[in-house]
Amino acid sequence: MSFEFIKKLPTPDEIRSQFAVPSDLVKLKEEKDKEIRDVITGKSNKFLVIIGPCSADNEDAVCDYVTRLAKINEKVKDKLILIPRIYTNKPRTTGEGYKGIVHQPNPEQKPDFLAGLIAMRKMHIRAIAESGLTAADEMLYPENWGYVSDILSYVAIGARSVEDQQHRIVVSGFDIPAGMKNPTSGNLTVMLNSVYASQHSHSFIYRGWEVKTNGNELAHTVLRGATNKHGGNLPNYHYEDLNLLLNLYQERDLKNPAAIIDTNHSNSNKQYKQQIRIVKEVMHSRKLNADIHKLVKGVMVESYIEEGCQRVGGGTYGKSITDPCLGWKDTEQLIYDIAEYE
Repeated sequence: MSFEFIKKLPTPDEIRSQFAVPSDLVKLKEEKDKEIRDVITGKSNKFLVIIGPCSADNEDAVCDYVTRLAKINEKVKDKLILIPRIYTNKPRTTGEGYKGIVHQPNPEQKPDFLAGLIAMRKMHIRAIAESGLTAADEMLYPENWGYVSDILSYVAIGARSVEDQQHRIVVSGFDIPAGMKNPTSGNLTVMLNSVYASQHSHSFIYRGWEVKTNGNELAHTVLRGATNKHGGNLPNYHYEDLNLLLNLYQERDLKNPAAIIDTNHSNSNKQYKQQIRIVKEVMHSRKLNADIHKLVKGVMVESYIEEGCQRVGGGTYGKSITDPCLGWKDTEQLIYDIAEYE
């Protein structure tokens, strides 16, 4: 066999029992989940700002960042809902590089998945306890949902995962919003087909069980830009793109039409400072068109304490070891600017 079975990991139930969410935080998460759900379903006019590091590589720095967000949240919570990005799995185009804290709780050491699962849960629970905010993560490995289903308030399905049937049907069993990104090709039909699949019931095999899901009515679209056949990046956050997505939604029988705009990745050509301009253009488009205002429920922004990025082992506290991010000063001002638009 080409697989080497190294060790059997604890089940999600075992990990959740050993590293349980305190009861007061369970109640807090229920309240946050309802707030976010109400935005997606249109019951609330608040705007979602899903913001934080490209990858959550260090517990102290991540929790420091999230507690800073919490202080801003107190000033803007009448208009915005801040959802910290605590991304513990990092997709890699070539398979090379740091894959997130679940793989490597210490980015400079070899993978250790048991230690990674524990580190991931400890970080998430600490962040909730210290900030009162519940987080978003990318669901790179659908079979890992059980390890995080009690701590996350938002899930993103990435551009390389959104066409995968397993991702789509597993999302149909989630009870929180799931943002389905457009694929790297930029094909919006693929993205909308993914939303349709995720909103409907499915029967399938999952972690050795025959299961059936009810469908996730909170599944929605995320525009993150595209890559053309020559490898160049093509943005899809402009007014015309948002209007096209609106028209495509109107042609389909989908629940809770909603879109989040990812301001980095192919939309910014990974020029992290451009996220500021992109957010402001999206907010302006919402002002111009009431239907677009209703459709676009939020933005995603990559941000950390220190701007830019560094190599693994670089040693700068609060600086990304994957994609470059906005620094704290720009982040704080951007959030206040978004609140002004609202």
